Amino acid sequence: MKRNGVCEDVDVTALGELLIDFAPVSTDKDGFPTMAAKPGGAPANYLATLARYGAKTALLAKVGADAFGSMLVRTLQEAGIETTGIVKDASVFTTLAFVTLDKNGERSFSFARKPGADTCLRYEELDLSLIDNSKIFHFGTLSLTDEPARETTMKALAYAKAAGKLITFDPNLRASLWSDLEEARKWILWGLKQADIVKIGDEEAEFLWECGEQEAAARLLDEYDIKLVMVTCGPKGAYIQNNTTSAFAVCPPVTRVDTTGAGDVFGGAAVSRILKTGKAPEELAHEELKKIVTFAVTAASLSTRIPGGIPGIPCEQEVVDTIKRLSDTVSDNLR
Repeated sequence: MKRNGVCEDVDVTALGELLIDFAPVSTDKDGFPTMAAKPGGAPANYLATLARYGAKTALLAKVGADAFGSMLVRTLQEAGIETTGIVKDASVFTTLAFVTLDKNGERSFSFARKPGADTCLRYEELDLSLIDNSKIFHFGTLSLTDEPARETTMKALAYAKAAGKLITFDPNLRASLWSDLEEARKWILWGLKQADIVKIGDEEAEFLWECGEQEAAARLLDEYDIKLVMVTCGPKGAYIQNNTTSAFAVCPPVTRVDTTGAGDVFGGAAVSRILKTGKAPEELAHEELKKIVTFAVTAASLSTRIPGGIPGIPCEQEVVDTIKRLSDTVSDNLR
């Protein structure tokens, strides 16, 4: 965080998209949705979750010098995220994403991004002091789809690695944003080679290797020298593994309204627990991994009860209470 213009210690600095998600709230008789604007972007959701659970966070991003851009910056400030690394550009509009949901709350995306502000972030606009003073640097794939954001991401990542930062990566696939899926595959695989911790969805694992969560985790650990892998499996739960042990946790039963941002909430919640251990990810034991993945799937599941990513993040005490209640229920059933 910055005080008097000087950057203080930050746990996690992320680079990537900050945008407006238009989430459906109703549908008319012809099937057209009425939508509500919600703050979004995977890195923003991820950082907001970390901040909610006690971490210090900062975002490097670009928005338009427009009403939506100002709203997003204000929302992140209210969420406790350092926003001095967010650039406002009058020459482009803040990126918009239109979310449609199926009957199970699963979402698909349509983007107004030709270009959107997030793709126009240039390396010389970055406040590198935020990376200098961070423990972790985080990035995803949406900043790799277009220039100049792609080159900016690559240079910022190289800068963070040279400074010895822990690298976390979320290869979230948004097929409509790529010129072709082979290009998407190329850059996702490139990102995997850079990371120490990866949070990947079962859909991305299927896209890359046509395999399940355990095989995907084994491949990432063996072939990419990743220290810790987390594979989310939608409503089924999530699997976490390092080179010595693994753990799985199921999702608690909830009434899902909107899954937008749930994977980001999972990632932020998991990394918040990793930070609290004070250990390197490869040193975490089974019980520690079990607690991390249980907390993360519970937080992510609870977040789906409310539309939008950031608005749905549950408080830490609610997550803890839910875990305890479910644990007590299991104990009672075993008696």
